[in-house]
Amino acid sequence: MDCVALLEKLIGFPSLVGTGNHAIAGWIADYASTHGAAVHLLPGPEGDRANLFITLGPVDARGYILSGHMDVVRADEPQWTSDPFTLRQEGARLYGRGTSDMKGFLAASLALLPKLAGKRLKRPLHLAFSYDEEAGCRGVPHLLAHLPALCDMPLGAIIGEPSGLQPILAHKGKAAARLTVTGKSGHSSRPDLALNAIHGLSQVLSTCLSVSAALEKGPFDPTFAPAYSTLQVGVISGGQAVNIIPADARIELEVRAIAGQSPKDLLHPVERAAEALTEAGYGVDWVLLSEYPALALDPTSALAALAREISGQEPLAAVSYGTEAGLYQQAGMEAIICGPGDIARAHKPDEFITRDELIACEAMLERLAAHLF
Repeated sequence: MDCVALLEKLIGFPSLVGTGNHAIAGWIADYASTHGAAVHLLPGPEGDRANLFITLGPVDARGYILSGHMDVVRADEPQWTSDPFTLRQEGARLYGRGTSDMKGFLAASLALLPKLAGKRLKRPLHLAFSYDEEAGCRGVPHLLAHLPALCDMPLGAIIGEPSGLQPILAHKGKAAARLTVTGKSGHSSRPDLALNAIHGLSQVLSTCLSVSAALEKGPFDPTFAPAYSTLQVGVISGGQAVNIIPADARIELEVRAIAGQSPKDLLHPVERAAEALTEAGYGVDWVLLSEYPALALDPTSALAALAREISGQEPLAAVSYGTEAGLYQQAGMEAIICGPGDIARAHKPDEFITRDELIACEAMLERLAAHLF
């Protein structure tokens, strides 16, 4: 199968984030096995989804990981002009959910397997395909926990998020949480007999604003825009009617942290403010929804030099979106972002990638493969 045929097959699996992925993972596992790869299907704790770790070459040597995620965001937008889970070819463009983010990279990686099958490699090539990346990189930590038993520590990981094949050295870390405050409902004419959950939550919102303002004062990293860590509340809900004292209210919030700051730690003042509400009789439920660290690759590193060579482009210092790359770096290896497509097309109706972008990615990966012999 050529790269476009592989992409067509992958797009046909509606592997939505937060849902079972055995269909797509099983198909990829079978495809890789037919080309002589060692395949490890690694079930996650959810029971209905799994990560994949695929290897060609010696596992006792240090090689490279091509990393991508199998899940995609929903495609409910009415602006789609064709079935988002059927690849549509129109001129040079290939439309479908996940074409850029990031099944195009998966297809190009899988297309490399038959070209290397049966050849004697001095270094291994690993494909690490995860689940639920779009929910805050929830799947890949389970894959990385298995890594020491699967191979020698890789020299580096290339995370194929859409970057126009320009290597990217850094991104911010992120942590997201949901807070639910529970009070006691009642008629608005007798607030003395009730406990207003929104009023309680407002005290936590005040802390959110204070933390956000403090972060704007530094520390700073000029490679990012903005150059400091941030906190924002993205979702708020609660109450039924103006004459009913609300029994519950909730927010979802996130922090995005520059390298050197822990995203989870930046949430601690808000969590402590929430816990303080229990003294006033409120119920408090704090749930950490997701967390991943920042990526900060030394521009003089061996992986940065390799990415520059195989992509033919100078690395970009940083991007504002997050990826699994920081988790690979945290696991003890160098990591860099470099993949086909454009992040500006992701999560939108009529997402697409071009044939030329796929061809260029295949050529880049073949140049990487030359370092395996």
